[in-house]
Amino acid sequence: MTSHAGFDISEFPGLATMAALKASTNLEWVVQYLVSPSHHAADWTGQRKALAAQGWGLAPVFVGQQVSGPGAHDVTMLAGTADGLAACARMIAEGYPAGSCVFLDLENGPPFAAPQTEYVRAWVASVRAGGWTPGVYCSHLIAAAVAAANPGARIFAFRVPTVERTGPEHAPFPTPNVALCGLAGAAAWQYRQNVEISGGGPGDLRLIVDLDVAATPDPSAP
Repeated sequence: MTSHAGFDISEFPGLATMAALKASTNLEWVVQYLVSPSHHAADWTGQRKALAAQGWGLAPVFVGQQVSGPGAHDVTMLAGTADGLAACARMIAEGYPAGSCVFLDLENGPPFAAPQTEYVRAWVASVRAGGWTPGVYCSHLIAAAVAAANPGARIFAFRVPTVERTGPEHAPFPTPNVALCGLAGAAAWQYRQNVEISGGGPGDLRLIVDLDVAATPDPSAP
């Protein structure tokens, strides 16, 4: 199975750096962070059209309510429905085609249990009712449980060997089989975290990113 190289970074690197990366590396797609309860920064907002014009595939991510750690913590069914509606509104505002996939970001490990199960089900149902394809970004340790509880939702699993900073590394970046994340049928896999890469911009700008692979060059595609 062919995998497609991608990456994610919390702060938008700027269109010049993104163009340089597209021209000089094998990176095909990038996470676009939507304004959401646990990600308030708006620097990715309004960038979809320009990034698509550069040839980037996209994985829009909505960082939802969290059961632990930083972020918002209203992990309820009502919040899931409201957050799903908010994710739909963000997708419309960014101009994604109807039916595109948007991923709910869950940062915790196991267990995948109530009330989080109800929150995620409500978010998935709300997104689907709005005419979009739901996806969930989550630990490989709960990916199977999330998939079983939410049939049809695309899974973007994270499974990394270390969270310590590594690199610098240069293109071409690896494209391991997505199934190696531990979940057959996963849409994408974050396989490295906090990697220093060459940004390809002015002065060979360096970026600290997470490296990903996906089953398609555009994880958002309907």
